[in-house]
Amino acid sequence: MFLVSEMLDDLKRMNRRQLAFQVLNFAMIISSALMIWKGLMVFTGSESPIVVVLSGSMEPAFHRGDLLFLTNKEQDPIRVGEIVVFKVEGRDIPIVHRVIKLHEQGNGTVKFLTKGDNNNVDDRGLYAPGQLWLTPRDVVGRARGFVPHVGIVTILMNDYPKLKYAVLACLGLFVLVHRD
Repeated sequence: MFLVSEMLDDLKRMNRRQLAFQVLNFAMIISSALMIWKGLMVFTGSESPIVVVLSGSMEPAFHRGDLLFLTNKEQDPIRVGEIVVFKVEGRDIPIVHRVIKLHEQGNGTVKFLTKGDNNNVDDRGLYAPGQLWLTPRDVVGRARGFVPHVGIVTILMNDYPKLKYAVLACLGLFVLVHRD
């Protein structure tokens, strides 16, 4: 609490020009982060180049809180054994599971079935009603690398929204009052 009080005192001592500079500095940080994210989207071909594993369905390959790096190049064919991140109609959160069956037809269309490594049955129960197979357009990305447990912070912030707002407020306040 003392640190927040000290930051607020620093904020009160700033003149308008210093405060405007700090607000612009904060806006530049946010803009830079968005540009980096959009650049990663273009480079990887994925709408979400980084995702966090939210459940234990892929254990032991990935654990809850692992951070995955994704690519989604259309020229790379999907293969059995590959770990994909996909979205299903009617669900907001993408799912990270392994391709277990693949059907390639003569006309070039590909359909595939997924399953979590730690699950007993395939994912047909997770797909949209009446959907038995996924297609490449359902894929958000393919796992190319990961960092263990780094995403646990994201899970905590989603589970405890007040924590998220407190962390964001502290970061914003720090950027505003930090003069270096």
